[in-house]
Amino acid sequence: MAANFKLFKKKDNKKTDGQNFSLSDKSKFAIVEAYKAARTNIMFSLSAKEKKCFAVTSYSKGEGKSTVSANLAISFSKMEKKVLLIDCDLRRPNIHNIFKLDNKNGLTNVIGKMVDIDEAIKHDVLPNLDILSAGTIAPNPSELMCSTRFYELYEQFIRDYDYVIFDTAPIGVVADALLLKDMIAGFVVVVRERSTTHGDLQHLLDSVKLADSTVLGMLEVGCTYDSKRRKKGYYYYQYY
Repeated sequence: MAANFKLFKKKDNKKTDGQNFSLSDKSKFAIVEAYKAARTNIMFSLSAKEKKCFAVTSYSKGEGKSTVSANLAISFSKMEKKVLLIDCDLRRPNIHNIFKLDNKNGLTNVIGKMVDIDEAIKHDVLPNLDILSAGTIAPNPSELMCSTRFYELYEQFIRDYDYVIFDTAPIGVVADALLLKDMIAGFVVVVRERSTTHGDLQHLLDSVKLADSTVLGMLEVGCTYDSKRRKKGYYYYQYY
């Protein structure tokens, strides 16, 4: 059964949505622990399905899925497991921005056989973490993700890495993410407080079910922590 996690931010006067925030040694303890808790539940889900790949998505753009993808990848890599984070949002890629990487050569360039995979992967961006950015914006992202070449790359990825994480396009905008359904154990869905509606979430769940895939869990971001109202901690999770 999937779990729903909430990641809280301190209530203050600064206007920030918390996006493009990546975990580091200076990150707040509660945030780090929230990602560890999410990581643990995802690992249980992956072991039950005997797959080591999962995708992170959301309903619409701007909900923080790329930031969550990046932080989950960092969290998994801290277990001394070899992790590959792939930017599969080929229409609006953002992983290279979060990690401040060059996006000249990436997934689209490898699928198009313009560069070799070893040239495109950024090795050891952090200890145990490799990253494959999206690459050149292509006019046919859906066709690229359905290609034989992409599946061949996937076979190589699962041989070379302990965990593979796909950052995908929002399901409510395009159906690209659902094309990965046979390669992954399921989706981790990012929900932003006061942005994602119940209708959005129901539409996403229906789309995933229709594609014969599954939701591993939901991770809610942008929640406000008020010390007067919540004294026990910054986050919690619940089953749904």
